[in-house]
Amino acid sequence: MSEPRRLLLLNYEFPPLGGGGGNATREIGRELAAMGETVHVLTTAWRGLARTEIDGGAHIHRIPALRMRPDRCSVAEMVAYMVSATARVTALARREKIDAALAFFSLPTAPVAWWLKRRTGIPYAVSLQGGDVPGFTPDQLKLWHSITGGAITALWKDAGAVVANSDGLAELARAHAPGVDVGVIPAGVPVDTGTAKVDYDGGREIRLLFVGRLVHQKGLDVLMDALAQLPASGPDWRLILAGDGPEWTAIAGKAARLGMKRQLDFLGWCGKAELADIYRKADIFVLPSRDEGMSNALLEAMASGLPVVCTDVAGMRDVITPDDNGLIVMPENAAQLAQALTRLMADGALRARLGRSARGHVQRRFSWTRAARSWRAILHRLADQRANKKASA
Repeated sequence: MSEPRRLLLLNYEFPPLGGGGGNATREIGRELAAMGETVHVLTTAWRGLARTEIDGGAHIHRIPALRMRPDRCSVAEMVAYMVSATARVTALARREKIDAALAFFSLPTAPVAWWLKRRTGIPYAVSLQGGDVPGFTPDQLKLWHSITGGAITALWKDAGAVVANSDGLAELARAHAPGVDVGVIPAGVPVDTGTAKVDYDGGREIRLLFVGRLVHQKGLDVLMDALAQLPASGPDWRLILAGDGPEWTAIAGKAARLGMKRQLDFLGWCGKAELADIYRKADIFVLPSRDEGMSNALLEAMASGLPVVCTDVAGMRDVITPDDNGLIVMPENAAQLAQALTRLMADGALRARLGRSARGHVQRRFSWTRAARSWRAILHRLADQRANKKASA
């Protein structure tokens, strides 16, 4: 094993800001630090948080970037991070003697790594997370990707490595930039045996759970239509929504029109400590997304022993084997979703079998330690290539 290196992780989101990409940055940073690497993270400042601190062994540097909300970020706020990070990254990298950088997201983060390489020669890799890949959720991002697609391709070509978090996302990236070698390192999940679900009998009502951003991509409008189709003779149910986002008003309005408002609980944005208990107390996890990279929430639900119902889209089909560790339905299909939910709600034995299988599958195949080892190998290779080039110059 090669000597530890000094690594820089770049992400405009880091807990408590953002979703899966921010969580991946924290977990990989912690794992790399545990392996003996010196890890620095350059991210966005947030209210009340220290500008510098140690998080699980990683050195966190928070810089001003006009961030207004924890759950989402506007284009202007992304640009603010890019400008602020670009102004600071060179001095940070030189002071800390950084050997290689890892940028989470093509935009707005990879341009910071590109600038650092121009100024110092420090190589960088790019971790693709979903919306930063042209072709992802085209109904929402087509215009944005048509504007930025050329820049994204150039950033990928200049990187020492480009890696997606699922096979489906990698295929999308290859279709956009056929000349770029795109690898895959799946996301992970911390598997805490103390938070596993043990009771699958259900109570007086079945607790359905969604965790994530309340955005069009997640298909919550389809979920509302599916819930309206559940048989009146079936078990009572309640939908718990752990997250926040711009679709909150539309979801609440649709639930009211369908006569289901009292059966919805909006919890808002929840921290990891809260979520562990929320997963354990739920009966079924549902993720009706129109598109996904690799959902941290899906992996967390499975690691908690929850049976899951999700859509057949990239990222989820990499994880779920139908009728073995979950149920899969077609996206945009409320009738199929209703049928799957009805089946699970009526059968406690099926919930137990799928939930236990899901947990075992995640324990065997997905872990942040495994992901960090793969990233460590890539970053060490890039650092070695730079060192060898300097030695031969």
